[in-house]
Amino acid sequence: MAYPIARHIVFRIAKLWIREVHGIENVPNNGPFIIAANHSSYFDHFCLGHVVIYKKNRYLHFLAKKEHFDTAFQRLWHRYSRAIPVDRESGGEDALKQAISRLKGNAVIGIYPEGTRSLTGKIQKAKTGVARLALGAKVPVVPVGLIGTFNILPKGRNIPKMKRAIVNIGRPISFDKYYGRKTTKRLLREVTKCIMKEIAKLCGQKYRFRN
Repeated sequence: MAYPIARHIVFRIAKLWIREVHGIENVPNNGPFIIAANHSSYFDHFCLGHVVIYKKNRYLHFLAKKEHFDTAFQRLWHRYSRAIPVDRESGGEDALKQAISRLKGNAVIGIYPEGTRSLTGKIQKAKTGVARLALGAKVPVVPVGLIGTFNILPKGRNIPKMKRAIVNIGRPISFDKYYGRKTTKRLLREVTKCIMKEIAKLCGQKYRFRN
């Protein structure tokens, strides 16, 4: 019962803060994929949920740091959303294994490659988790650039400002040419950089990190 409530109420309400969505046709209607976006606000969750859950009627599983499961409300929300807790102190290995398993079971995984919210709204250096998921599950990555979410709900603020965001969705990126190759640190960084450059382009920024 919770899913239709969230789809038709929560993510419809989220539309009040979303000015435009471009590229919705790039989000697959079926099959597993990873949706990856820049991250500077808790409102980012609602933007991705609006795209995948409300517009595409697909369930979305987020990777979320385990600290987000601390309060009763957060536990309830993440339990409903079937979020995967990430223990960053242990490197998040168990979370990655769970996410790959769900992707192989036809799920949609939402991830922020930077790993944490930006304090300035500017793109940060990404971690290689998104590359490990894409190569491990052999699924495409849909890059998303979020513009304006930092101004709606930056870190440290609890009530969203009445401003509006733009969601730019890029074409799915496939990494077929890497399948079967040894997964080295260099390869993971190369794939991560490819994804982040697309995300940066979609949100009007540049990804300036080399490795």
